Amino acid sequence: MSGAVPERTGGPRRTIRGPRPEAVPALVSRTCTLVGLLDIAAGVFPRFRHSRMHTLAEVLPGSLGPFAAALSLSAGVLLLLLAHGLRRHKRRAWRAAVVLLPAGAVAQFSYRHSLLGAVISLALLVPLLRHRSEFAALPDPRSRWRALANFVLMGAGSLVLGLVIVSVHPDRLVGDPSLADRITHVLYGLAGFEGPVDYTGNTSWTVAFSLGALGLLTAVTTIHLAFRPEHPAARLTGDDETRLRALLDKHGRRDSLGHFALRRDKGVVFSPSGKAAVTYRVVSGVMLASGDPIGDVEAWPGAIERFMDEAKAHSWTPAVMGCSETGGEVWTRETGLDALELGDEAVVDVADFSLAGRAMRNVRQMVKRIERAGYETRVRRVRDLGEGELDRIRRAAADWRGTDTERGFSMALGRIGDPADGDCLIATAHRVDGPVAGTSGAAAGDARTAAGPGPYGDLKAVLHFVPWGRDGVSLDLMRRDRSADPGMNELLIVAALQAAPRLGITRVSLNFAMFRAALARGEKIGAGPVLRAWRGLLVFLSRWFQIESLYRFNAKFRPRWEPRFVVYRSPRDLPRIGLAALRAEGFVTLAAPRPLRRGPAPQRPCAHRPADREVRAA
Repeated sequence: MSGAVPERTGGPRRTIRGPRPEAVPALVSRTCTLVGLLDIAAGVFPRFRHSRMHTLAEVLPGSLGPFAAALSLSAGVLLLLLAHGLRRHKRRAWRAAVVLLPAGAVAQFSYRHSLLGAVISLALLVPLLRHRSEFAALPDPRSRWRALANFVLMGAGSLVLGLVIVSVHPDRLVGDPSLADRITHVLYGLAGFEGPVDYTGNTSWTVAFSLGALGLLTAVTTIHLAFRPEHPAARLTGDDETRLRALLDKHGRRDSLGHFALRRDKGVVFSPSGKAAVTYRVVSGVMLASGDPIGDVEAWPGAIERFMDEAKAHSWTPAVMGCSETGGEVWTRETGLDALELGDEAVVDVADFSLAGRAMRNVRQMVKRIERAGYETRVRRVRDLGEGELDRIRRAAADWRGTDTERGFSMALGRIGDPADGDCLIATAHRVDGPVAGTSGAAAGDARTAAGPGPYGDLKAVLHFVPWGRDGVSLDLMRRDRSADPGMNELLIVAALQAAPRLGITRVSLNFAMFRAALARGEKIGAGPVLRAWRGLLVFLSRWFQIESLYRFNAKFRPRWEPRFVVYRSPRDLPRIGLAALRAEGFVTLAAPRPLRRGPAPQRPCAHRPADREVRAA
């Protein structure tokens, strides 16, 4: 990058800062949370309502008129819902709070003649109006599925809170109702009907109005989410994909993850000149970019600025997963963000690869053993495969996936055999007993595939690679039939490396090994106690995540290691970014229970072969 002049978007180059928590929104959010919790407590617990704290709670927004308990619950829940939006600078949350607080002040003065209650409401309103420019964030992408999620979550919360409301009056209960009776009473009360539990005095009215308020809030918020206009998440359009492919044709050699920018479930922002772009997905309020920006390095700052502006407009947390060292330097220099080494990418230079030598003995013996067992391999471009064989490969890869959902985001393309991906590489392993009579060459291969046993013919394993410029490929996924002999992935990687010169390929990017440096240094002599403890934790976590297994698998092929980084705004954002990344990669999913899903259950992966399970992203 020496001598490169970053693209300027007009005026002097400025340091682009991401959206940082402001003092006023944070204070207002905390205040709304505190007031909401006090209102809920005032509406639920009778001892609290008659304690000294009740003197303060009565003048807070929500404690109005004779229905104080029900209205306290309603106001408390609404303020809790608004608090998160206010913290994220959301314009709609600001509007709702601006309407709610004056309404509370008017009600306090009209019904309770409480001047102090009105003053507290207006005191909360003053910073909102004075700093209204701080609350300008646009809504997040959404769909009507959020209405179902709201109904489930609000319904569950209302049920739990309703059980508390029903049970905090033991001295007023008539008889000794069972847990089933209390749950039934809550469900009836949420729907506005009288349940089987009865109380002495006016407690029945208090409980009934409180449950009715919770049910009404659940219904109103669900109906609002179901019928409001949709703002779907960003997706690549045909024009976006065309522009990205043009950038990759010119600059795709720079980053092995570049082709994964063509995932069609990502959004994209381009630099003002159109010479660079950043692709992303928004997960749980985190704007996740993956890999380096696409295009001319000199235009990267313009694309990064657009990315940061988009994050600020929606109050999203910006983050980058898996960028290179060069990319990390540009991101941190242009935005003021920080970078942390995430792991290493295994890259094999084809000219240096050989099965000869003691270091490759285990791989060499495994490959020879599998070949003697009657397996053969084929390495071809997608454009050279017939549609019938491509369809078999797609169906086999889906069936052998081993998980209910497709995994991968930063290092997975998410499709096989698309006509636009003709340069992708497919390596397949086949179990054959001998040639098919009367055929030869590719025709013999197709005939054996079609005639072989099993639903996918003689196909036993698949590796899919995406282009890395004009002379490289990057591993996308590894799938195999669980009934096949162990070592299918090793066989196909060796086959792809041996076929690479014929296909004009000089370098092959394999799996990404998370925390590889810590694993490698922690097992060496002289490693300190902290490093050994960190390595021990990573080995322990490898029981559930492919950490050590992918490192060991990659190391078999004697690669060179290229570090990859995560770019983040603040250390306190890392847990949130980590959870968003796990969701994006498919390791954490919010899926329906299995009995409600359609289609057959996938085959479960073998526990003793962790390296064979999934795509390159761990």
